[in-house]
Amino acid sequence: EGKMFSPMAATVMMALAGAFILSFTFVPAVAALIVREPKGHAHAETKSERAARRLYEPVLRFAVARPAIIGAGALGALVAGLLAFLALGREFIPTLDEGDMLVQALRVPSTSLEQSQEMQFRVENTLKAHPEVKAVFTRTGTAEIASDPMPPSASDTFVMLKPRSEWPNPNLTKAELVQQMEAELGKLLGNTYEFTQPIQMRFNELIAGVRSDVAVKVYGDDFAVMLASAEKVAAVLRSIPGAADVQIEQVSGQPTITALVDRTAAASQGVHASDAADALAIALGGREAGQIFEGDRRFDVVVRLADELRNDPSIMAQLPVAQEEDEVGGRTIPLSSVARFETVEGPNQISRENGKRRIVVQANVRGRDLGSFVSEARAKVASSVTPPPGGWLDWGGQFENLERASARLALIIPLVVLLIGVLLFFALGSVTEAALVFAGVPLALVGGAVALLARGMPFSISAAVGFIAVSGVATLNGLVLMQAIKQRLMEGASPHDAAIEGAISRLRAVLTTALVAVLGFIPMAVAFGPGAEVQKPLATVVIGGLTTATLLTLLVLPAFAVLLVRRKPVRNDAVAEFTPRVSP
Repeated sequence: EGKMFSPMAATVMMALAGAFILSFTFVPAVAALIVREPKGHAHAETKSERAARRLYEPVLRFAVARPAIIGAGALGALVAGLLAFLALGREFIPTLDEGDMLVQALRVPSTSLEQSQEMQFRVENTLKAHPEVKAVFTRTGTAEIASDPMPPSASDTFVMLKPRSEWPNPNLTKAELVQQMEAELGKLLGNTYEFTQPIQMRFNELIAGVRSDVAVKVYGDDFAVMLASAEKVAAVLRSIPGAADVQIEQVSGQPTITALVDRTAAASQGVHASDAADALAIALGGREAGQIFEGDRRFDVVVRLADELRNDPSIMAQLPVAQEEDEVGGRTIPLSSVARFETVEGPNQISRENGKRRIVVQANVRGRDLGSFVSEARAKVASSVTPPPGGWLDWGGQFENLERASARLALIIPLVVLLIGVLLFFALGSVTEAALVFAGVPLALVGGAVALLARGMPFSISAAVGFIAVSGVATLNGLVLMQAIKQRLMEGASPHDAAIEGAISRLRAVLTTALVAVLGFIPMAVAFGPGAEVQKPLATVVIGGLTTATLLTLLVLPAFAVLLVRRKPVRNDAVAEFTPRVSP
């Protein structure tokens, strides 16, 4: 989250620093040259300002006269905001629409490269039949530069989509297109599929070492027991709404030819078991028989059977094995005389992590936020699946970033709140007044939470950044309003009149500050295209939060200022009257 939002934070801080410097240097100088003494009224209201004041003043007088009603309304708004926030889902960042898709096709481990190619052609033709698809290309197995090794039984299919304007139905969502593709690909036997996006897949691999959104890692010692536990975990995940592409890591199913030496027969034939093993090792793996020199370069010569012979068990059975020498001399017998060959299903891969064997259950999440899915899945898996003896279950995926970011925010946000409170105290000189100004922050959170819920957006890190931003603007508006009220009190007005006059005098400033921010974030709130998914939650929170914060601050702060803010005595020797003079 630091990589994504640090440029925004740096931009805001530099802009505020520049504005602070210019407000004391450039602005006064330009004002001295441009601003002229007004003729007639010292301040002539615009039509919009006059209309706003006419709407606001009667409501303000009602609020100041009945602070209990306003307080109850504000409390009700806080409760509604809290309920809205609790109803929100959670995710690290919204899923970005990369424009293209990646479909991983998995087959049984014994599938050869030629078989995978033939099956993959059918997959590609099925995908290309969709009018929304522009091009399809596939990578199967491991390339010469093995940066992304895969077995021949796995294929990554990259699906490039046409611009949405060229789709027969531009209103068709990407999720609906994936459902259509899944239904048609499901008719092709021998494949299982996982739908994702190229960048998202790499991002998941970097986080948890798997390509899916959620990974449940089963640790243990006994492979069979671990696989049984993984099957139970997969069954639980499939039963949870929002789960898609639930698969168990292909750890078994690899056909293996095993040569079992009959030691009794070998002893009667005068053959050592190690000699039989050496015959197989030389035929399959080869053995160095010499060297070839080309200038300064040296190459080993390795002798072994040809590929077509090494894959034939009947040829393996005919391999000659040397008998012990006697007075007649050394003789050989076929390997089948002392060993039998069996085809068994062996492990496809054995992965280890943290000193234990590991099997991964993978799942993607569609049509639901990641946070609530993981919370429900954890509870159901914990209640229905027992970890293998001596092992455990571990969860991984994108939500790990959310948990780490939430832990950091839980530490940073209280510090920021404390710092803002200290600054308000130094600015106002009163804990009561600082608390009254800071009350605008939870009122801003109300609108942000309700706006997210209304738009069907889960709480994410981008939304959290929006909450932090809107809290600063809400605090600034409250401070401006409180200073105006205190100024009226210092001029001798009663608390009632000071609250009304101060609020009305700062109506334009508060509305302008809020409207500028709201109007500036509207394009982000309705944006489309790459990256818009991250911008929308932030803009939604700012717009909703400033709306409620501005409306409630303009009513709640003056209503309670009448009760809590009082005129402070000022020493005569501490008052210095400023008399402006015009330089000759």
